[in-house]
Amino acid sequence: MGSTQTNWEGLGISNDFLFGKVMQNPRLCKELLQRILPDLKIDHIEYPELQKAIKPDADAKSIRLDVYIKDNKNVVYNIEMQASDTKELPKRSRYYQSLIDLQLIDKGQTYQKLNHSFIIFICLKDIFGYGRHIYTFENLCKEDPCISMGDETVKIFLNAAGCMEDVNDGLKAFLDYVAGKNTNDTFVQELNKAVKEAKQNREWRHEYMTLLMRDQINIEKGIEQGIEQGIEGTVSILKNLGVPLQTILTKIQEQYNLSPEAAKKYL
Repeated sequence: MGSTQTNWEGLGISNDFLFGKVMQNPRLCKELLQRILPDLKIDHIEYPELQKAIKPDADAKSIRLDVYIKDNKNVVYNIEMQASDTKELPKRSRYYQSLIDLQLIDKGQTYQKLNHSFIIFICLKDIFGYGRHIYTFENLCKEDPCISMGDETVKIFLNAAGCMEDVNDGLKAFLDYVAGKNTNDTFVQELNKAVKEAKQNREWRHEYMTLLMRDQINIEKGIEQGIEQGIEGTVSILKNLGVPLQTILTKIQEQYNLSPEAAKKYL
């Protein structure tokens, strides 16, 4: 618990859990969207569900969205904070898009009912490696990029480590804040205040600790399963090679630091 307390006290806006809580403030969330998408005139936003969970069926991979909102024109926005480069964000954005679309259209409705949507990842690292603060992707014609497919889906990857002069001052100040840099921007100061207030919320702290413990248990289970599979694989190979059982027993005891009793169950 002590280390969890330290972790909680040390969290910043780049933590996805805390970011999701701070973005429950519609004024702050609307301002962030306007900085990311200055050409859009957003009158107000609403939250269909806070931290929306999507699980299409029992066998499919479920997702939990950090911030899922829509504006007065029924445009849907999903904003995700991504502190680490998992090398899978482009494919993940594709999966998110498909699941979000499934939620937006009911059986029997025409595809025209699908909302205009933006999937936005805020990244600490430059996952594309070109130094930009923002990478915006739409479906355009390969032969003539002036022709848009018109599916009204946009994917945006923000990069807090960008070095180009490619975004407005407001968005640059926010990304600097995500990167841990000091800034005098008024909105950033409001965000910082909201982060500090969020960390005083005992209910959120308890929720964060619970999630942290659950994740740790899942990691430990995964490690245990991996070790067991490794032992079983070693035993199978050695048996196929005709190695005596006693030699196999000694081998897996030494390799996996097992007691004689624990090693015997794999033979």
